[in-house]
Amino acid sequence: MIQGFIDRFKRLRMERFLQQTFRHQYAFVGMGQHSLSNLYPVIRYLGVPLKYVCVTSEQKAQLIGQKFRDVKATASLDEVLSDESVRGVFVAASPAAHFTLASKVLRSGKSLFIEKPPCMTADELEQLVALQQQHAVPVAMAGLQKRYGPAVQLLKKAVRKERLVSYNLHYRTGAYPEGDALSDLYIHPLDLVTYLFGKADVIASQEVAPGSYCVMLRHEKVTGMLELSTVCTWTDPEEQLQVCTLAADYRLRQMEELTRQSKPTVMLGIPMEKVFPERKTVEYLYARNNFVPTQTNNQIVSQGFFNEVSAFVEAVEGRGRQVVSSLDTLRDTYTIMAAIRKG
Repeated sequence: MIQGFIDRFKRLRMERFLQQTFRHQYAFVGMGQHSLSNLYPVIRYLGVPLKYVCVTSEQKAQLIGQKFRDVKATASLDEVLSDESVRGVFVAASPAAHFTLASKVLRSGKSLFIEKPPCMTADELEQLVALQQQHAVPVAMAGLQKRYGPAVQLLKKAVRKERLVSYNLHYRTGAYPEGDALSDLYIHPLDLVTYLFGKADVIASQEVAPGSYCVMLRHEKVTGMLELSTVCTWTDPEEQLQVCTLAADYRLRQMEELTRQSKPTVMLGIPMEKVFPERKTVEYLYARNNFVPTQTNNQIVSQGFFNEVSAFVEAVEGRGRQVVSSLDTLRDTYTIMAAIRKG
């Protein structure tokens, strides 16, 4: 009886997955390491009908055509945008080229998934938002995958019910000579705190080393400190957010683990933990299981890549999936980056 129930559950789960088919065609612009490692595997797993892969040279197009025989490799973006069967375009090219590419896709009227950063300045962001409205583009979203991470979604829901006090965020990596750390890397932690806590003013910003900052932000209901550094190491990077509320401390570690620790009891201003011993209890709200290699335990899921690609495609297909990183929601993030850059 139990085995029959298990078999039925597995069969229904597989049938639901196989029934998730898509009506429209899609294209991918760019083919770098990020695309191959994080975005392309999700597209293939979901069975998204990818018609084109567009790259910068005919030579690279020929190599892609040899490796991925079920897609049409091209060096012509115009060919992709003139194809009426293509409804959605993924763009993950060089960050410096994103604004130009995003503008062309939006002018074509096709839905856009643009990897971070979608542009370099707040003014360019406003131009992209205006293009989406002008050309009635159904979906235009940025690939800020942390918004789609399971732990972040749980944390956002949890802190909404709490009386916030403060937060601190540490984002430490190694040297980044290949681009602009503020727009390419720090956009992630800055966007994360604006997504969680809303619009913020920069109270203080200090460049403590070339390309590394200590920043204090004041939101409507909470104030936070951020350490943004590229003078540490890529071998052992650190990304940790601690949120202090009146009732508990929340810790988000590397997008892999979210915990809640309740505050000790205080009576008439007296901390009871100094009077009576209290057990330290940590509740795990989310933790990626590194033992069982299932879909939910894959880093592509815990980091948010899977959910952001799914959200884009399902929104284009008109299935009502909520997109939480539409271009117009990035205004606060770009305002903070501009203030930090100004100093």
